[in-house]
Amino acid sequence: MVFVTRQFAKCALLFMGVGGSTLAFAGVSVSSPTNGATVSSPVRVVASASSGKPITAMRIYVDGYSAYTTYSNRIDTSVAMSKGWHSVIVQAWDSSGAYFKAPLNVNVSGTSSSTTPTTSGGGYWNIDQMSGWGSCDRCAGIGANGPSAPHWMGWTSNPSLDGKSAVFTIGGSNPWANAIWWKSFRGDDSKKHFVYEMYFYIKNPSASQALEFDVNQSAGYRRYIYGTQCGVNYDYQWDVWDTAGNTWRKTGIPCSVKAYAWNHYVAEFARSNGQIHFIAITLNGKKSYVNRSYWSKQWGASEISVAVQLDMRGVPVTYSLWVDKLSLRFW
Repeated sequence: MVFVTRQFAKCALLFMGVGGSTLAFAGVSVSSPTNGATVSSPVRVVASASSGKPITAMRIYVDGYSAYTTYSNRIDTSVAMSKGWHSVIVQAWDSSGAYFKAPLNVNVSGTSSSTTPTTSGGGYWNIDQMSGWGSCDRCAGIGANGPSAPHWMGWTSNPSLDGKSAVFTIGGSNPWANAIWWKSFRGDDSKKHFVYEMYFYIKNPSASQALEFDVNQSAGYRRYIYGTQCGVNYDYQWDVWDTAGNTWRKTGIPCSVKAYAWNHYVAEFARSNGQIHFIAITLNGKKSYVNRSYWSKQWGASEISVAVQLDMRGVPVTYSLWVDKLSLRFW
């Protein structure tokens, strides 16, 4: 039996699917996993939300703890869970503050991943396979208030280099829309040198205004954004982010990506005396030294994170970016 908690009078309906069909509850629809299912970890969660007003956020709770958040009306992610039964709640909020919940229970039988994401004191490997990525569309735009865009993240074995890659997709009809995804880790103020590496695959570069790959660090009450952007159909070069100036700076280093092929990206950064140093960017074996430094800004948190952002052009076309072997090394 499923017990329904009414958050509002209008949220009184619960529809239970039969034979593996969708579970829909007060504006939240969960298509995977089904209630009572036996699954492997990481558990893929696919859900969407709707309301009379725009959906502003969705979140997955596992056994009462927040496991994943996205600022959109769709979830397609994988969440690591230990063996045994778990209570899962998918919750959504709309712009009025109303919230809706879809509860279910799943039985985790074990792990299904053949390539395990790993962590050590010197970095993180296979980050693309990790669960718990956040995402946002409006906050990725100019002034953190850009146009909305349907966007989602998933995992696939094709294309992939090691058997499992992450795929990021942006769509919709709003010109110049953007979407950003990030994976956060515990802060470590002692880390001052970073190497961000990945392989990425795109079928239609002509659909992209720019591809952005970032490392973010908050340390010593300062914010360091090691941001790099390939202006695929914008300025056709690498730009780097000026954190204190809150703007992109052109480097003059050409950036051209290959379609239907794996592009190999490596970026090297460092920080000292409150400044961000962009050392070098290597794309498909060609290393270019940036040698630019910009000031950080005041901040109150402590974290390390990586991010991937997709930008659309003035005539929007849905496109995807596959990412594999994503790693962050630091010392």
